Amino acid sequence: MSPPPYDFWLLDLDGTVVDVEPAYVRSAFDRVGDRLGRSFSDREAETLWHGLGGPRNEQLRAWGIDVADFWEAFHAIEDPSARATATVLYDDAADFLARLDAPVGIVTHCQRYLTEPVLSGVGLADRFDSVVCCTGDVGWKPDPAPVERAMTELGVGDRETGVLVGDGPHDVGAAWNAGLSGVHVERHGPERRGHCVRADRRVAGLDEL
Repeated sequence: MSPPPYDFWLLDLDGTVVDVEPAYVRSAFDRVGDRLGRSFSDREAETLWHGLGGPRNEQLRAWGIDVADFWEAFHAIEDPSARATATVLYDDAADFLARLDAPVGIVTHCQRYLTEPVLSGVGLADRFDSVVCCTGDVGWKPDPAPVERAMTELGVGDRETGVLVGDGPHDVGAAWNAGLSGVHVERHGPERRGHCVRADRRVAGLDEL
């Protein structure tokens, strides 16, 4: 069965198209903790990595962690080669992309120095018509600016019908703020997240699209 007939598709990357082996997440937070002088439990690491507690910066503040210090440490310990090696492509995402015959782009919070080797490592280096990596200059989801940049790169506008699929509420928010449909893919279940994410549609995997 082919995906629904949107004129174009935008996808989040981590948690939507790809995942990372748990051992990498554990190692990353151990190294961040060493730099910050604070350890992270498995649950805290999982919560931050997957955004299960809501906006990550708000979660960090709730735990008494300086946001700027955390991200400085986190970006310092991330190694592109190690990240790419630890990344796996979801089977349902691979099947979905193989079936999809429409312009498609990525809008991700993952930084470009990581995104490019990750996409290359899972065989998707040339699959997307646009790859937008959010930054302070580009904007961060749910700001519509990175979505609008991807739409410009795809050559689509208000006359076309589009959708953004992602695993976080900020993805759906970015879709709505840009005038697109928002689909939430819940890889973890609302019981682990602690709430359901509002969206135009909720799915457990891209094979449901």
